[in-house]
Amino acid sequence: MTRPRRALPRPMPRWSLPATLLVLLGLAAWINEPIPGVTGREARAVAALPVAPAFRAGQRVLLLSPHPDDETLCCAGMLTQARAAGAQVFVTWITAGDGFEFDAALTEWTLHPQGRALRALGERRVGEARAAAVVLGIPLDHQVVLGYPDGGLRFLNGVNFDRPYTSPRTGASATYLREAQTPGAPFTGEALEADLTRVLRRVQPDVILIPAHEDFHPDHHTLTLFAQRVAARLGLQDRLCYWVVHGGLEWPLPKGLHEGLPLVPPPLARDLPWQRVPLSEQDQAVKLRAVNAYGTQTEVLGRFMRAFVRRNELLSPVDVPR
Repeated sequence: MTRPRRALPRPMPRWSLPATLLVLLGLAAWINEPIPGVTGREARAVAALPVAPAFRAGQRVLLLSPHPDDETLCCAGMLTQARAAGAQVFVTWITAGDGFEFDAALTEWTLHPQGRALRALGERRVGEARAAAVVLGIPLDHQVVLGYPDGGLRFLNGVNFDRPYTSPRTGASATYLREAQTPGAPFTGEALEADLTRVLRRVQPDVILIPAHEDFHPDHHTLTLFAQRVAARLGLQDRLCYWVVHGGLEWPLPKGLHEGLPLVPPPLARDLPWQRVPLSEQDQAVKLRAVNAYGTQTEVLGRFMRAFVRRNELLSPVDVPR
């Protein structure tokens, strides 16, 4: 019996490789370079947004940041403006950002980063966060680190609300940072709510800046729920304002530093009633310095992070679409 011959694969058409290269070049240009017609329309759309109310002297402004760097990406310009207006600015980092395994592999020089390397990354990122806060003029006694698990907040809002969660990355089931507000706090939703309650009671904020629920990152939109619950219990729910960092595929575009372009509303939260916060050249320069303070992150995500240094920032007074 003669075995049937296998059909040989058809040769690739001569035009397919050049066509593929053209598509890849087009995608690279779309991601990294402004397209004049598109950016012109976007600039007009952003210019039509209402300007957010200015911060005032004597106000107490609190930003809750899921990870070190979120406070800078979303709000460095407005925090700088708040301080210049005479407001007091406070920032609280919920996690140490210790779950970024690829980053730990680079910064800790280990092929398979595990508990010790990821904890070391968390400590480095907290140090960078404090350095960025200094750039923004936020005093040390206005900075708080909680140290809950990066990538694990959604579990604290569910099955681990009253039972400690163990991070698969760091191996920790309680806060390991010595500088945490509550060293040794168990990784539970109850403990996180208690820590947030302590922060809000101490600061007594007039404005609370938190992620919008539309933010794609699970830690971000889970923090939204925790913050809303705690604020409501304390009668502070009307002081919440919302921002987004993870707003959709490749947002914001183009990648890289484009200070002359506007920051457009994120696709995943396009229907929120956005207000714009115009940034001066000085505001942008301060924001860029704060971004660059995150050496562990800019080494990996530099073009994404610098894409937030634009002519404006965005803030929504509510977390409900129009």
